[in-house]
Amino acid sequence: MYYKFIIFLWFFAIITLPLAAKTIIVHPSLRVKNIGQALQEANNGDTILVKLAHYTVVNQAIDKAVALIGEDYPVLDGQMKGDILIIRADHVIIRGFRICNSNKGTLKNYAGIRSEKIKNIIIEDNRIDNTLFPIYLPKARHCIIKDNIITGKSTAMESGSGIYLWYASDVYIEHNRISGQRDGIYFEFSTGCTVSHNICENNYRYGLHFMFSDSNLYSGNVFRNNGAGVAVMYSKHIAMLQNRFEHNWGPAAYGLLLKEINDSRISGNIFERNTTGIFMESCSRNSFYKNNFNMNGWALNILADCTDDRFDHNNFTGNTFDISTNGSHEQNFFDANYWDKYSGYDINKDGNGDIPYYPVSLYSKIIENIPYAIVLFRSFIINLMDKAERSIPSLIPVSVIDHHPLMKYQRS
Repeated sequence: MYYKFIIFLWFFAIITLPLAAKTIIVHPSLRVKNIGQALQEANNGDTILVKLAHYTVVNQAIDKAVALIGEDYPVLDGQMKGDILIIRADHVIIRGFRICNSNKGTLKNYAGIRSEKIKNIIIEDNRIDNTLFPIYLPKARHCIIKDNIITGKSTAMESGSGIYLWYASDVYIEHNRISGQRDGIYFEFSTGCTVSHNICENNYRYGLHFMFSDSNLYSGNVFRNNGAGVAVMYSKHIAMLQNRFEHNWGPAAYGLLLKEINDSRISGNIFERNTTGIFMESCSRNSFYKNNFNMNGWALNILADCTDDRFDHNNFTGNTFDISTNGSHEQNFFDANYWDKYSGYDINKDGNGDIPYYPVSLYSKIIENIPYAIVLFRSFIINLMDKAERSIPSLIPVSVIDHHPLMKYQRS
C-alpha cells in the first residue's frame, strides 16, 4: 500500500503542478518575514523554505498545496494561544520544524498540526513538543506521518494523543517517536491504516489505543513503559506483527489489552516484563502464532467469554503465571507451544511432549480469589500442590490443555 501511495503522489505532482513553481524564502531579515506572508504570495505547487529563526505562529491556515520546509529546524511557537498550523488544502508537505506551545485549554482540542478533512499530505521530520494534540487529523485520507519526534511536558489531564486519527483511512504512520502524551497513538473509526516501526514510551495512558477501527496493520513497533500498555477494542481484521510490548507495569497495566477483537492475527510479537502480557475479553477467532512471552507477571489472562482463539508455536518463559482464566470451561485452543514449566518427556523424539500440559496452575486460581496468598510464592507447599493438581486435575480447568507441548524453545 505504501509504495502504491508514493507512486500516486509522484504521478499527481507531475500532472498537476505548474511549470512555473517557485521557492519562497522566509526569514525575519528578508523581504518575506513570516509564513503568513509567504502563503499570500504562494501558488499551488510552490515551496516555502523557512530559514532558522524563532517565529510566532498562531492559527496559521495553510490553504494552498505547498511544501512548507524548515531549514535547521526553525521554531514555530504558538505561545499557548491556539492551534499552530491548520492544514486546509490537500497535497501539503510539512517538514523540518520544531513546533511548540499550543494552547492547553479544555474547550477545544488544540493542536500543533491540525487538519480539516484533507487528503494526500505528508508530515515528516518535525520536532513537536508541549502541544495538547501534536498531530490531529480528523477525516484524513491517504496521508504519511513519519520520522517525527513528539514530546509532551504536561500531566495526563493536559496532554492529548500524540497522533490522533478519527474517521481516517489509508494513513501511513512510520518511524515516529512519541512520549509524554496521554496516548501515544489514538485511532477511532479509522480503517486501512499502517502503523510501522514507531516507538511509544513513557506515555501516561496507552502507547497505542484504538477503537472501532477495522483492517489495520501494526508492525515493528515498540510500546514501552506506558501507563497501561496498548489497548485494542471493538475491531476486527487486525494484524499485529513483530511488535515489542515491554515494561508496562502497574495494577491495571497490560502489554496488550484486547476487548471484542475478532478475526485478527497476532504474530511474532515479544511480550516482556509486563504485569500481564495479554488481557483478553470477549475475543473470538483470533490467531496467536510465534509470540514470545517472557518474564511477565501473567503471560495471558483470558476471560471466559473468549471463544475459538488459537494459540500455537508460542514461547512461554520466565513468567510467574503462564495462563489465568476466570472460567471453568475454556473454549480456546492451545497446541504446540513451548512452556518452560513443562516437565514431561519425548520418548519418540518428535519434538513434542508425550504427555499433555495444563498451563493454568492451581496457585494462579488461588491468587485470583485470595490475592494475599502471593506471600506463599515459590514456597514448597505451593509447588507440591501445583504438581499434584497437574497430575490429577480437579480444580484447574482441564479444557485449557496443550496436547503437543514443544520440548524446545522456538526461535523466530
